[in-house]
Amino acid sequence: MQLHTRIRRGTLATSAAICALSVTLAGCSGTTKDSAKKDSGAAAGNNATANPDAELKKGLKLAFLPKQINNPYEKIVDDAGVEAAKEFGGTGKEVGPSDASASSQVSYINTLIQQRQDAILIAANDPNAVCTPLKNAMKQDIKVVAYDSDTAKDCRQLFINQASSEEIGRSQVRNIAKQLGNKGEIAILSATQNATNQNAWIDFMKDELTKPEYKDMKLVKVAYGDDDDQKSFQETQGLLKAYPKLKGIISPTTVGIAAAARYISSSSYKGKVVINGLGTPNQMRKYVKDGTVEQFALWNPKDLGYLGAYAAAALASGQITGAEGEKFKAGRLGEYEVGKDGEVILGSPAVFDKKNIDEFDF
Repeated sequence: MQLHTRIRRGTLATSAAICALSVTLAGCSGTTKDSAKKDSGAAAGNNATANPDAELKKGLKLAFLPKQINNPYEKIVDDAGVEAAKEFGGTGKEVGPSDASASSQVSYINTLIQQRQDAILIAANDPNAVCTPLKNAMKQDIKVVAYDSDTAKDCRQLFINQASSEEIGRSQVRNIAKQLGNKGEIAILSATQNATNQNAWIDFMKDELTKPEYKDMKLVKVAYGDDDDQKSFQETQGLLKAYPKLKGIISPTTVGIAAAARYISSSSYKGKVVINGLGTPNQMRKYVKDGTVEQFALWNPKDLGYLGAYAAAALASGQITGAEGEKFKAGRLGEYEVGKDGEVILGSPAVFDKKNIDEFDF
């Protein structure tokens, strides 16, 4: 799987070649009408038949429901999805809670059902807490697309994954190991304890660390900043005090890595403790240039929102149902294929450092 992307200030030009890769992220109690049908995604439960030649419907209403409304990363994703909806004659909006607790999204889903949205796109704070209202939405022919952080598989038709969960998780360990010479204590600063994407990545990080080449590295703690800037800042401080031999922190969340870098940048740990993980170039630029952070990774969040909007439109227009092997066109990003369990993969993450960070603007 490869995604070759060039992003310059003010311009986006992306070409993608997608293969169907999949990681089963979570399970949920309950079944769909036709849950025995293998690898067909939740949409198979309504016995829908795909018509790949169908035109995208005009006037579709899409609603983006992020983990929390004030998350800078998710704002980029959702704004791009709203803009994409305009390309095919639809409308989009972003609604959501101000906190990232497990049940905070439920009331918003219920409201969106009452508003008769054509599709709900959700970055789930918890894979199971949102299941009941999302299933109610699907029963009323409202399409459900998870993005960024998945729900349980039978609670949506599609999951738009940033990249292979395995590649994200393992690459985080590989990246920091190179900086540390494969030696030393490390910690992980995650988002919420129930975040599906974070937990999937962390599982692969832990598995990667069992390989012989990492025998001199030790994961001492997984801390949770709840995607809150101040809490993530305090958790960073707590990790460094609790583990005086700590050599590196992986933060696979844009809020966490920025907060950790901010703390390190003005402390005695600068130049001594490595910070790596997932961040956006605009938020991390100053920390790269002042030497606090050598490198970090991410995909293009604008492309993630753009792809999500087109996937939702394809579902709502009957071009696809969420079954494995179905294909749809996502505007300027080209053609994508639905993988196992309704997963659509955007592409591979890019690594940003001092040499290339000024080439990117998001």
